[in-house]
Amino acid sequence: MASAPKVLLIVPAYNEEKSILSTCKVISDAKTSFDYIVINDGSSDRTEEILEDSSIPHIKLIQNLGIGGAVQTGYKYAEMNGYDIAVQFDGDGQHDISSVDNLLVPIIDGTANMVIGSRFINNSMSGFRSSALRRVGIRTISNFIKFKTHRRIYDTTSGFRAVDKSLIRFFSEHYSSEYPEPISIVSALLNKYKITEVPAKMNQRLNGKSSISKLKSVYYMINVILQILTLRRES
Repeated sequence: MASAPKVLLIVPAYNEEKSILSTCKVISDAKTSFDYIVINDGSSDRTEEILEDSSIPHIKLIQNLGIGGAVQTGYKYAEMNGYDIAVQFDGDGQHDISSVDNLLVPIIDGTANMVIGSRFINNSMSGFRSSALRRVGIRTISNFIKFKTHRRIYDTTSGFRAVDKSLIRFFSEHYSSEYPEPISIVSALLNKYKITEVPAKMNQRLNGKSSISKLKSVYYMINVILQILTLRRES
């Protein structure tokens, strides 16, 4: 019988002093075999102090790199430490630990290199809905990803995703610092990696600061579309 894969949860955190301890406790209390590493993305609040005082495994970035830089740091860590699967698991409490196993199945059975936890397929169990403007933006980005790659991805901005060893290696070298969730999808598809979506439970964030405010949604969508249209396969 094959041994269980070595799984790492990458937990990016920027100014999550109100959420990070409870998020890490949820992971620990689940008593899974998963390891986890918090990437403190140059937080200016008490996030680092909480991580240190609670002896939580983490990497401290000396300046804020944004979600792309923080997650790529996690992929580099996963690559250096021989993990088979890496799961992005946000530090704000939105992602549900009980859904992680669903993300792992297509990777373990060899049908996908990346699995996205989706709010928009098969009557997803999500505990909240994003704003109408955000949903329009997600559908628009989905259409442009379909135009560029000939693949329909529904939850284009979901940060809840798992990747296999080949994509850990790829993303440790090639990962967008801007708009990383949709751009990494396009990059993976252009480079012939297999992606699927599974329903995932997500919760409304209770504290902390979203990386995309409502006021920036239109700007975000336009810039994502421009990047999608200009993206090329890595040589």
